Amino acid sequence: MPTADILPTAPRPEAATDSNAAKPERPDTATGRSAETLGRNAGTSVVRPEATTDRLAEAVGLLRRLIATPSPSREEEATATLLCDWLAARGVRPERLHRNVIARSEGYDPARPTLLLNSHHDTVHPAASWRRDPYAPTVEEGRLYGLGANDAGASLVCLVETFLRYRRTPLPFNLLLVLSAEEECSGEHGARAWVPALAPEIGMALVGEPTSMRAALGERGLVVLDCTARGRSGHAARGEGVNALYLAIEDIERLRRLQFERVSPTLGPIHIATTMIAAGTQHNVVPDLCRFTVDVRTTDAYTNEETVARIRAAIRSEAEPRSTRIRASVIAETHPLVQAALRAGAEPFVSPTASDRTLMPFPALKIGPGDSARSHTADEYILLDEIGEGLRGYAAIIENTAKAYGNETLG
Repeated sequence: MPTADILPTAPRPEAATDSNAAKPERPDTATGRSAETLGRNAGTSVVRPEATTDRLAEAVGLLRRLIATPSPSREEEATATLLCDWLAARGVRPERLHRNVIARSEGYDPARPTLLLNSHHDTVHPAASWRRDPYAPTVEEGRLYGLGANDAGASLVCLVETFLRYRRTPLPFNLLLVLSAEEECSGEHGARAWVPALAPEIGMALVGEPTSMRAALGERGLVVLDCTARGRSGHAARGEGVNALYLAIEDIERLRRLQFERVSPTLGPIHIATTMIAAGTQHNVVPDLCRFTVDVRTTDAYTNEETVARIRAAIRSEAEPRSTRIRASVIAETHPLVQAALRAGAEPFVSPTASDRTLMPFPALKIGPGDSARSHTADEYILLDEIGEGLRGYAAIIENTAKAYGNETLG
């Protein structure tokens, strides 16, 4: 299949093999409307308890199936197929770009603004210290255990359910659902492929990552520098040569003291940390080469290229960036999407971790259920209550954003 283009996926019925098998989409209320009237006081949605329970059961059912389907980065074909089938069984016509799954709301109008709902379905490989089967979804004391449950399966299933809930609702903006592959490795067939293809039609985005439903107004970019100090070899006993290790240590100290004049009002100062070093071949030879690695967390005060140039000017060693594409990302607190999240009770903060948001050239708010501290850890889990919180939070953001664009009621 030529995956260079966005390809439609024909709807296929979901196999009814267990209690989580596909069911047709249901209206949320007795009137058949797919959304409720906007809350008038707190600015949040008025959600019927039975509707919330149904959505939670659907979200948990999908998450259990995703956990049971291994999807390490670059090997997400099975979960891409699963997600396409899940959407198709609910009346959606999904598309594929490589292993990225794409769906549009009904009545999609390019003349209207478009809100992107995005998360990723790939995972890291399980750590060796897992004490349970990482691919066996297990619920214990309100926790759902499994690889990817927290990062970022809970966000993904909540966004899927949010899309299904509102895809037929007359909104002042389109909904575009993109479920990404290769997020954990920043691969060429993940956001690096779909962002250039879809960015012209996207006006704003919700990016689902575990933030405890706090609103991440920004996240730092990342540049990894491979540095090389060059000296001259000699016999250690004779004091000959130029020790490349000492040259590297001098440069590392310069980096510790390096100050950038401009500081981001949102992200603060640029952070520089030397994290790896290697030199020498044996104890009695002065090393003529020393390699060290520098982790640079960049901000919107400088471009990544400007940051690299400033570091190169400050040290004597060679410094080569592995990439400069992971850029800092900031969304203004006055943006309607941020205001919608704050009215729903979200706390603003700056995220210490990077995501596909850094590749997006449009305003994007990172927010989702779960705790970032659990990501990539053994015995990863998500609280079932956190999934419910995600469903309510995303619904409130959609409705509050619609209100900001002029829709007082939905449906």
